[in-house]
Amino acid sequence: MTSIGTGYDLTNSTFSPDGRNFQVEYASKAVENGGTAIGIRCKDGVVLAVEKIVTSKLLKPGANKRIAAVDRNFGMIYSGLVPDGRHLVSRARDEASSWRTSYKSPIPSSSLAFRIGSYVQAYTLYSSVRPFGVTAILAGWDSEAASPVDGQVGSGPKEGGGGRIKGHKYGGPGLYMIEPSGLYWGYYGAATGKGRQTAKAELEKLDLSSGNLSLEQGVKEAARIIYVAHEDSKDKEFELEMSWVSSLDGPTKGRHQEIPKDILEEAEKFAKRAMEGDDDEDTATGGGENMEL
Repeated sequence: MTSIGTGYDLTNSTFSPDGRNFQVEYASKAVENGGTAIGIRCKDGVVLAVEKIVTSKLLKPGANKRIAAVDRNFGMIYSGLVPDGRHLVSRARDEASSWRTSYKSPIPSSSLAFRIGSYVQAYTLYSSVRPFGVTAILAGWDSEAASPVDGQVGSGPKEGGGGRIKGHKYGGPGLYMIEPSGLYWGYYGAATGKGRQTAKAELEKLDLSSGNLSLEQGVKEAARIIYVAHEDSKDKEFELEMSWVSSLDGPTKGRHQEIPKDILEEAEKFAKRAMEGDDDEDTATGGGENMEL
């Protein structure tokens, strides 16, 4: 069995003898060259954050957005080849629009992840195309309220819009990550890009599965994690881009929006203070060791 793609990486539709698709693996390598992107699922919403490396001093600050709105209640972030990511955003918007046309309601987060995952996976099957060199993180809030159907005829179902039963809990936050192979999972915390391993380790410390982290705390933690992940590339300047989506009674009223500038600046200050605190602890530890020697 070979561990290199000699002869088996020329087309996208050929497996190696040990069952590997090298074109998909190469696409994953392209993702690792992109800036770190993370998503945090909180008890009352979802936060997205990305490390946008400044590749030129001529770039306009705040331009070239990496977080895009897919629907009113969905946002998508990606890492890897930027043109591929923009195409994937366009496809996700088409899927969300198609669902609204067919079913007269917003698309559920799980259904959107399934459709985009299936679309990405199709690009791993044929020799005439190549895989997407991007990993996307999809975040949204499935409305807990039964919205009226557009153009509805008659009184509709007695249980509520969409067959919802009174007294049952519906909706909530959704966070999915879609990989170049088309594989997707639901996550409490997701990370991709160059600093993926560092960000993943920091996300695991938050105990997100307990459901105790609030949206405001999630914003600060997301900023801190991006700053921690950037330490490996601290010789390069970067911009922190963030967005969020909350419940209907939260700050965004169930819509995906950019985080307001004042809250973003406060989150960055929190992240920088946390980094300075870690540096002070490392210095104190190092000094103690020297004294013992």
